[in-house]
Amino acid sequence: MKKILVTGANGFIGSHLAEELVRQGYNVRAFVEYNSFNSWGWLDTAPEEIKKNIEVFSGDIRDPFGVKEAMKGCSHVLNLAALIAIPYSYHSPATYIDTNINGALNIVQAARELDVEKVIQTSTSEVYGTALYVPIDEEHPLQGQSPYSASKIGADQIAMSYYKSFDTPVSIIRPFNTYGPRQSARAVIPTIISQLANGKDTIKLGAISPTRDFNYVMDTVSGFISVMNSNNSIGEVINIGSNYEVSIGETAEMIADLMQVNLKIETDEQRLRPEKSEVNRLWAGNKKAKELLNWEPSYGGKEGFRRGLKETIDWFTNPINLAQYKADVYNI
Repeated sequence: MKKILVTGANGFIGSHLAEELVRQGYNVRAFVEYNSFNSWGWLDTAPEEIKKNIEVFSGDIRDPFGVKEAMKGCSHVLNLAALIAIPYSYHSPATYIDTNINGALNIVQAARELDVEKVIQTSTSEVYGTALYVPIDEEHPLQGQSPYSASKIGADQIAMSYYKSFDTPVSIIRPFNTYGPRQSARAVIPTIISQLANGKDTIKLGAISPTRDFNYVMDTVSGFISVMNSNNSIGEVINIGSNYEVSIGETAEMIADLMQVNLKIETDEQRLRPEKSEVNRLWAGNKKAKELLNWEPSYGGKEGFRRGLKETIDWFTNPINLAQYKADVYNI
């Protein structure tokens, strides 16, 4: 059985991906961020039958020696290790360059030296900036409207340069806004749910007019596995999105409706992005994923979005899960 390395496996999407790979019978090595608490992040909460079938490697994506050691014996590497919070990138941009760009470089350089069968580099819809046309396909211009998005553009380009320069088998997966159980409260959907679940009827948000293409986490996970298993994906950039556009304000109203609460929204100035940094519109074109991978979302459209929101609400409103979130504190 081929061994699959998932970096960032302690995080939101990475933990779901690692668990699903185990369920599907893959041999999984999980690269988690080293820490003195020996915490495996969200993998600590995985069912025991899952955990016992995951090999955990603690390291730092910025360290080329540890990265190469983790990749030894692996046929496929799914690189999800990254700093992703946009507000944090405004005051600590150098950490994003170090983690996201140098981390991607460490992965593809080791892949070249170890003859890895495939590297899947994780991108983000933020690299497109505010849509110049919709739906956004993979040919849309890249616009770095935050230090975070600029670092992800750099990481994508580093990864693809190894495909073009050295024939390293690289695929770029570009998920749009993923949501679901375990997501950080820095993201808008958990922010809304956690505030309402803690009894607030007036919640604090940033801008509510921007639109997003929200992708339920299990659709994102299935996208990763489809990219991993398809030879058609090598040398390609592929959007993974629902092809459904919805505003932040409408999303909040849908959540309130599902939770059966009245909602008032208060603008919190510290949650607003600088004017030219705000991405005002995202809407994923997913035609390429359908054609190359035979992938399509299971939670697409308005009804699919409501179903994904319901599953997310059910998880967050479990008192054990909700207790891990600080609804009164703005998490950048």
